[in-house]
Amino acid sequence: MQGCPATPPKNVLNLLAFDTSTETLSVAIQRTAGEILRVDGQGGARSSTTLIPTVLQLLSDAGLTLAELDAIVFGRGPGSFTGLRTACSVAQGLSFGSGVPVLGVDTLLAVAEEARSLAGVERVVALLDARMDEVYCAAYAFENGVWREHEPVRLRRPEDVVVPEGWALAGNAFTAYGERLPAAAARIAALPTAAALLRVAPALIAAGQATDAAHAMPLYIRDKVAQTTDERAAARALRDNPP
Repeated sequence: MQGCPATPPKNVLNLLAFDTSTETLSVAIQRTAGEILRVDGQGGARSSTTLIPTVLQLLSDAGLTLAELDAIVFGRGPGSFTGLRTACSVAQGLSFGSGVPVLGVDTLLAVAEEARSLAGVERVVALLDARMDEVYCAAYAFENGVWREHEPVRLRRPEDVVVPEGWALAGNAFTAYGERLPAAAARIAALPTAAALLRVAPALIAAGQATDAAHAMPLYIRDKVAQTTDERAAARALRDNPP
């Protein structure tokens, strides 16, 4: 899927970043002067109406226009289907109107980076609650100053998540599935924040992963958002009576 394969450029870029893949709306702007402005608030269904006003307010606070940005960065998934569509469509709309390139970043990579910022961990199995008794997961290691993907994004039952010895677990799935997740060196509550997106974006941009608006796409791992009654009953039976 996605890692950070290139050394970040030394210069600081003008970047706008946002994520609406979870129940938290996260927006941030980085200016070439090195200053970061950020807003984190209630997301979910509200993101579709609050994201654009929040972006415009932050741009005004930063004294920047869309045309002065070097890239528009968004959390591309996995995550909430509605949230991913919102983020991608807003990124595309802003890009079409300004000509600024778009960079979609894996939300689990952003979780790993947020965990590194919070706890200093550099080997992370990142998790996001996928609902329907499953989690999205991927493994990343921070090596020589950049993130490397060790396991691609997958959809798993909590019990099936693999955590190598000495690795940390990070994400938002502990409340829902804490007892069912494997042991880890540490458990870190972390979200794919816009600030984390800003930190990983320069390396991805240097690697040529920014694109024009027409090629920006959400990353969907699951092709359905709800289980049937029979599927929910079967999942409960399997959980209560494992083979």
